[in-house]
Amino acid sequence: MSSDTPKRLRETVGRYGIWSVGLRTEDPARRGELAEAAAELEQLGYGAVWLGGSSAAQHAVPLIEATSTLAVGTSIQSIWQYDAAESAAGFAELEAAHPGRFLLGLGVSHAKLADQYRRPYSALVTYLDALDAAGVPADRRLLAALGPKTLELARDRSAGSIPYLVTPDHTAKARAILGETPLLAPELKVVLETDPTRARALARDYLAMYLTLPNYTNNFLRNGFTESDLADGGSDHLVDAVFAWGDESSIRARIDTFLAAGADHVALQVVDGAARESLPREAWRKLASLLA
Repeated sequence: MSSDTPKRLRETVGRYGIWSVGLRTEDPARRGELAEAAAELEQLGYGAVWLGGSSAAQHAVPLIEATSTLAVGTSIQSIWQYDAAESAAGFAELEAAHPGRFLLGLGVSHAKLADQYRRPYSALVTYLDALDAAGVPADRRLLAALGPKTLELARDRSAGSIPYLVTPDHTAKARAILGETPLLAPELKVVLETDPTRARALARDYLAMYLTLPNYTNNFLRNGFTESDLADGGSDHLVDAVFAWGDESSIRARIDTFLAAGADHVALQVVDGAARESLPREAWRKLASLLA
């Protein structure tokens, strides 16, 4: 990749983005709703939208068509759900129509979610080999890397990493492995709630599913948490490390800790107790205001 590519990528995604499952849909009837939401996110100053769930290029189309500069990435596209040829074709079609707007975020998902889950690291390497052969440029793909080995792969074979459910400490370690050049864009869950009991209850309810997935729990243990932190829905220590909650100044300070630890961009996911498919547009406006 050319020497100015990392700078261009940082300029494309900006400092802040929105991570959302709700902005990904298979329902054609929702395209107008998603287009309207994406246009507002662009107007609010967000640089990127990250599509939760196992998304693909086709899910980015209505958002990209409704905006002029917003970057849209998958976070993540499971290598088990979409084969490399399918991914390459989708990338090529979207790139031809809207150059430079789509980022292919890839990951190995989880054994509980993919029956074919075997030797995930080797499978990811093979997948990247196939993308190379199909002409998908390394500087337009990102890996959802947690552990050191996959972070090294992200450094060597992609534009960087989009880690999910991580802490500022993990961000600092990831930056040390990636080096200065690759993009580091962690996801951070935000609870716009000042009451500690209510905020942590919302967080634990959302966290529960992730505490059943070894890729995440092993990463927590690798980064200094204990088994007791993972019990009973997660300790306050764990919850406070992976969620931003409180008043506006507290949330802004929490976001800033990720930037200070080495993140180039933070993908913000609103957690409010509503269905994952909802569009918390008022919360997105509040976040934009506190980030201004």
